[in-house]
Parts: sequence; structure tokens; C-alpha cells
Amino acid sequence: MRVAIAAVGRLRAGPEADLIADYLDRFGKAGRSLGLGPAQVLEVEDKKGGGMEAEAALLERAAPSGALLVTLDERGGLLSSPEFAGKLADWRDAGRQDVAFVIGGADGLAPTLRARADFSLSFGRMVWPHMLARVMLAEQLYRAATILAGGPYHRA
Repeated sequence: MRVAIAAVGRLRAGPEADLIADYLDRFGKAGRSLGLGPAQVLEVEDKKGGGMEAEAALLERAAPSGALLVTLDERGGLLSSPEFAGKLADWRDAGRQDVAFVIGGADGLAPTLRARADFSLSFGRMVWPHMLARVMLAEQLYRAATILAGGPYHRA
């Protein structure tokens, strides 16, 4: 199952970009034998200033056609790392070829996009900067792959 992270905004070179690249590379290696990955980041920018609805349209276009759509939103479901790993495995086992995680911009995600999502995931009730949300998602994808592979990375 291929993974896309569709996010508003361009990530410049720096520690966040380095962490994302590292975790997604690890995810690709750990997930290969599990039928997970590769993962890619798809960045969109609303250069016309159309707001959340314009960003939502760009995010939907960036997501692979037919992908399971997962929004990252503080109103979403709270999962432990093993529960998140189980969700990925369930989606993979159900025959999903693609999953797209979408991360909104400064104003969040448009209600229409949130309503269309197959699942909504929260990293807690706090709001996180979208660049840190990318890092956290990349790390959790890698952690999920190691959990499913029975590796030692996750200690609960």
C-alpha cells in the first residue's frame, strides 16, 4: 500500500525536512516486506489566496486517485501507536492500494474536505504546526511498520 502525505506549504531545507526524509526512508525499508510503502510527500500551495476551500481542492487533486483519505485534524480519532499500526494493516489487508494523509495549512482543513475523509486522525487536542505534524506522521508511519514487523523500535 503506497502512502502519500499531501500537505499545504513548501518545506524548506532544515531539520524538519531531514527528519521527514529519514523516517520515510526507514518506513520504506521496514514496510517493503509488509506490503507498505513507499511513501512520498506531495506539497501544494494556494498562490491565489483562496483560503481553506482552495487548499482543499489542491489537496484532493494531489492525492492519488481512489486513495483512502485520512485527514490530520485535532477533532479526529486518538490512536495509540499500536492502534495506528493496526489501522494501516487493516487498510492494506482490505486491498487498499493507496492511502493519502492530508495536512492543512495555517487555517486547518476545509469542512468539506473533513466531511469527505474516510478517517480523521488526531495527534492530540493541541494544534501542531503543520511542519511538525509532517514529522510526527512520518515517525508514526515508521513506528507502525516496525510494530507490524515485530521489531524492537517500539517499546510499550
